Amino acid sequence: MQDAFDWHQEAQSQWDNRAEFWSARSMDMWDNGSRKAIVPFIQSHLNKGSSILDVGCGDGYGSYKLHQSGFHVTGVDISGEMIRRASEKPGQAVISFLQGDIINLPIDDNSQDSIMAINVIEWTESPEKALKELGRVLKKGGLLFTGILGPTAGPRMNSYPRLHEEKAICHTIMPWEFQQLASENNFMYADGFGVYKQDVKERHYKDLPLDLQQALTFMWVFMLRKAGE
Repeated sequence: MQDAFDWHQEAQSQWDNRAEFWSARSMDMWDNGSRKAIVPFIQSHLNKGSSILDVGCGDGYGSYKLHQSGFHVTGVDISGEMIRRASEKPGQAVISFLQGDIINLPIDDNSQDSIMAINVIEWTESPEKALKELGRVLKKGGLLFTGILGPTAGPRMNSYPRLHEEKAICHTIMPWEFQQLASENNFMYADGFGVYKQDVKERHYKDLPLDLQQALTFMWVFMLRKAGE
C-alpha cells in the first residue's frame, strides 16, 4: 500500500535537498535579480526599527538585507538545512532564525509589525491556512509583503506533475486569485508592483487594469494591510 502523501513533510525534504543550489543563487537574486526591488519597496513603506518576520527565509540573505536596512528581523523556514545555512553565514548571527512551517509558525499572536513572505504561499498545501496563520502573528494594521509567482514564472513547472495525477508541492495560485483570497481573510490591498521578464517593457502593461498587469508577470509583489478586527 502506497504511503499517504504528506505535503509539508515532502516540502521540508525537498527544500533540504535544494539548500545548496538555492544558497548559491540567493545573493544574486536579492542584489541583481527578480528580488532586487523588494527590500527598497519595504523600506519605502515601513519605519526603521519595526519588527519583520521573514517567512520562507531560505539561507537568510533576504533577512540579512532587511537587517541592514534597520529592521528587527526573525527568519523562519520549513527546511532545517536552510536554517542551518542561514545561522552560519557571516554577518547573520545577529538575526534569529527558526525552523517552522508557514501554517504553524513558532511566533506569538499579534507580535509582528510586518511580514515578508516571497514565493512561499505557492509552496504550501493550503494557501488560506497560510494566510490565516500570517494574520495570527501580525499586529492589527500590520503589513504583509508577499510575492506570488505570475503566469510567466519558470518555477511554476514544479506543479506540472498534477496533470499526470501525480502529487506536487507547488500550487498554481495566480496573483489575482491570491488577491481575492487575501481580501476574504482580513487583508486589504494597499500597494504592489510587478516583476517582469526582460522582454516585457513598461509600455506593454502600464495602461492595463491590475489583473492584466499581473497576467504578464514573473512575480507580483503585494503590500497588504491587516484590517481591524
